[in-house]
Parts: sequence; structure tokens; C-alpha cells
Amino acid sequence: MDLSGKFVSQSRKRASIIRVSIDVIDWEAALLHISTWAARNESRYVCICNVHSVITAGQDEAFGRVVSEADMATPDGAPVSWMLRKLGFAGQQRINGPDLMWKYCEQAAQSGESIYLYGGMPETLEILQRRLADAFPGLRVAGAYSPPFRAATKEEDEADVVRINASGATTVWVSLGCPKQEIWMAAHRGRVNAVMIGVGAAFDYHAGTIKRAPKWMQNAGLEWMHRLCSEPRRLWKRYLVTNTLFIVGAAKQLVFGSARQ
Repeated sequence: MDLSGKFVSQSRKRASIIRVSIDVIDWEAALLHISTWAARNESRYVCICNVHSVITAGQDEAFGRVVSEADMATPDGAPVSWMLRKLGFAGQQRINGPDLMWKYCEQAAQSGESIYLYGGMPETLEILQRRLADAFPGLRVAGAYSPPFRAATKEEDEADVVRINASGATTVWVSLGCPKQEIWMAAHRGRVNAVMIGVGAAFDYHAGTIKRAPKWMQNAGLEWMHRLCSEPRRLWKRYLVTNTLFIVGAAKQLVFGSARQ
């Protein structure tokens, strides 16, 4: 049996962080899962879970169901991966959206696999495609589309599905922001013939339209602070509320017990 078959046959390991199930997984396994599903043209979706998405999933039953039913829910954000380590999963890595997308594009460029970009502003998509072409000359971008900010009509939604499936892409990178992108992916599992991965602000980071925190801040778990300083008027309430709720919830869980799946 090849490596892909061996990996996929293994049981999925998850842990509950403030009642939200997160996968215990490393970079190699995350990339292998996606590439294996993509090679089979399986309709799957992957949630990248930071503090904001964990707290939202715990407060909103419908969104919590979307995350719990995801084919993979990776620990993004230093606090989330830190919690997994505290729960006994030593060495748990932070599997974040921007890096997952970049690593996978490098891999796809070598294998000849095509990708699709869904979300972001039209200008961002143009810059992003040029950046990807420069970084990965062999990468095939089968299509890119910036949907309207309003809810799509039934006809528009069907057109999106037809467009993506006709492109032949085996992965769709979705940048609509949380929780919109996760809800969109869940609604399209079984309709879009590809693996859908919600990557938040990754399009803007890689296009350079939003500056990402320097590596030392990422490694120190301070990327949220960099984003807050970059967009204080839009993000102050999110970080003030969600970070506080996460700290309180995590403390209670560590004191009163943890759950594994």
C-alpha cells in the first residue's frame, strides 16, 4: 500500500477545545490528506480554526455544526495549538491558512494539479495570480472569481458551481472570511467536485494588500496583535471579546478536565 493509502486508513484523532473538535495533525499529514482527496476529486471541506472561529463555533450552534462536520479542522492561532499541547498533544504545530495555501501551491506546481481561487477583491485576485505565477511557474490556476459581498442568488450560486467544476480544479481556496467561508464550503460539499479550504485573509497576505505579521510575532503568538494594530477600528471588538472568552474558557477546561475524541 502506498503512503497515501496508509495515511487515509488511519483513524482520525481530534480533541475538544472549549467544546469544539479540532484535529490533532501535523503539516505533512494535513497536506497529504488534501492531496489524496484532491487526486480522487472528492468533495470535502477544511476549516482553519483560530480563536475567533473556536469561540464563534461554541456560541453559534449552526456554525458549530459546520466546524464539527468538516473533513478537517486544523489548529490555527497560537492559543489553539497551545491548548492542544496542554491537553497532552506535545509538539502540536500551528496549521494556519496562509502557510497551508503556500505549501500546497508549491506541491501542486510540481504535481501538475490545478487550483481555483474563490473570494477576495478582483484587484487582489489579479495581484495574487501574478505572485503565484512568479513563485511557482508550474502552478496551474484553473480559475479565479470574486463573488459579490451580498448573498448570491440561486442562479448565481449555480453558475459558480458550474464554473468551478468545469475548470477541472481539484482544490478550491476560499477567502471569504469567517464564518462566511465555512458556511459556504459546508453548503457546497457534494456540489463542488473538489476539496475546499477556507483560508481567511491568505489572499490579501500573499498579494501584499495586507501586510502579515513578521515571523517573530507569528512564532510568539502575537499575530493577532499585528492585525489589531493594522485594522483597529474593524477588529478591536472581535479580539477584545473573543480573546477574553477564549482565555476564560481555556482556563476552565484545563482546571476541570479535557476531552479527547
